[in-house]
Order: sequence, then C-alpha cells, then structure tokens
Amino acid sequence: MEIPQELAGRIDEVITHYPVSKRSAALPLLHLLQEHFGYLSDEAITWVAEKLELEPINILELVTFYPMFRQSPVGKHHIRVCRTLSCAMAGSYQLLDAFCKHAKIEKTHGGKGHLFKSPDGKYSVEFVECLASCGTAPVCMINDDFYEAISEENVPQLLDKYQ
Repeated sequence: MEIPQELAGRIDEVITHYPVSKRSAALPLLHLLQEHFGYLSDEAITWVAEKLELEPINILELVTFYPMFRQSPVGKHHIRVCRTLSCAMAGSYQLLDAFCKHAKIEKTHGGKGHLFKSPDGKYSVEFVECLASCGTAPVCMINDDFYEAISEENVPQLLDKYQ
C-alpha cells in the first residue's frame, strides 16, 4: 500500500498526540486512511497495526465494531440511513427501500450494515446506527450532507441534487 508523503506526515503528527500509548491513535489513523482511500482494505488494517506496533486483530476489531468504517468501496454518493429505534418507527426502513428503488439498486443482503450499491457505482446505500437526531426522525446523510425528517416522497429530489 502506497501512503502519500503528505498523508504519512499527518499520520506521524497524529501519533504524537498520544505519547502514553500509540494504540490510542488507532481510530484517528483509521479515519485518515479511510478519508484518503475511501475504505479500509486488509492491507490498510495491517499497515496501521504495524505502525502502532499492534497485532492486526487489534485493528480489525475496531474496523468491524464501528459502523463508520468500511471494508469495501462505496458509491460516488454514499447514503447512510439511520435505523435506530426513533428513525425505524418514523419510517427509515421504507426510506432505505425508496433510496434503493430510485437509485436503481437491487438489495441483496450481506456485509456489515447491509451496504447496497448501484451497478454503475454512482450510489451506495446502507443502514447505520444513530445519526444523533432522534427528534427529527427519520434522518440520513448523503456524503457529508445531513437531512432530517425525510419522507419517501423527498427521495427523488434528494437524489437529483447528486446527479
């Protein structure tokens, strides 16, 4: 895995924030690598483990536990739909179905969080745990944009923003 010099410098700088235990830098490093590469490959997991003088399983535990980490590439526009109780009761399951329908994504189960991708790679949709806006459920994120009180009828207009 080729780490660009600028990214390597940022990584080294982040590690200095954790002088007692480099292990504490694991989450920030994973975020930096995912931000750069789009997901965390097995090679990236091993690289972080070696950088922090840990076993790869110690890093894999983090990647598989936290839903914000991805182990496979996502679409150009990544849609995250909250499925926690408030959102589920307000219609997040129907919202995810509407996103899949309008993005022409065939839902097949598998993988962490059930990540669904369009055949053209333009969209990916997944359920995530709590996006921290229970009072305005259901909520979703498209890329880094946050949307509250979304109805199925809003989906076509939302997707039009990301053409």
